Amino acid sequence: MNFGRKTLIFFIGILLSLTVFTKENNQFYAKNLYNEMKLNGLINYQAFSQAIDGFNKTKNKEKNILTIVDFSLPSTVKRMFVLDLDKKAILLQSYVAHGKNTGDLYAKSFSNKSNSNKSSVGLFLTEGSYNGRNGYSLRLNGLEKGVNDNAKKRNIVVHGADYANPKFIETSGRLGRSLGCFAVPESVNAEIINTIKGKSILYVYSNAIKPQNQKYATL
Repeated sequence: MNFGRKTLIFFIGILLSLTVFTKENNQFYAKNLYNEMKLNGLINYQAFSQAIDGFNKTKNKEKNILTIVDFSLPSTVKRMFVLDLDKKAILLQSYVAHGKNTGDLYAKSFSNKSNSNKSSVGLFLTEGSYNGRNGYSLRLNGLEKGVNDNAKKRNIVVHGADYANPKFIETSGRLGRSLGCFAVPESVNAEIINTIKGKSILYVYSNAIKPQNQKYATL
């Protein structure tokens, strides 16, 4: 074996060791933070761990605010969580509707295609707010190639809706459904948007999607 080949193998070994170390370090950080924030019983650890992993990999975020939407939960419970990672506190917890072709009570089917009327999962970066046909809304940039990177093209945003209010559950047994947007109760819409807008991370979890099948776009 020549010197060049030995050197190459040596550096490959170092890179593999660093990759394993980084992964284990991230897992330790996520578990430690999860325990410090006393999230057990409130937020699914898998959802939190994946969200933290995406948060740490995103370089152009400007806030230590992390929003998690847990689509493994039914729409009858508050499944949107806005976390302040500096204060280690839950700032907001809210109902959130999914797309009408994603499922009824549970979100089961997801898409990145226009006109699918389905929700998308994965990592998003929040952008600016605006007033549109759904009132005060928040633009989102999907960061995962082939998973949610058509979010802006599809006009997938956060907005308020009457069908996302808990009273809708009393008559229908579930929240109403959107065309793929993250629709929240009108009473908390502005507070949510004002808290998370401006390049914070929003992570959408589903136990129907394996994380190894998700491909990060350029973060």
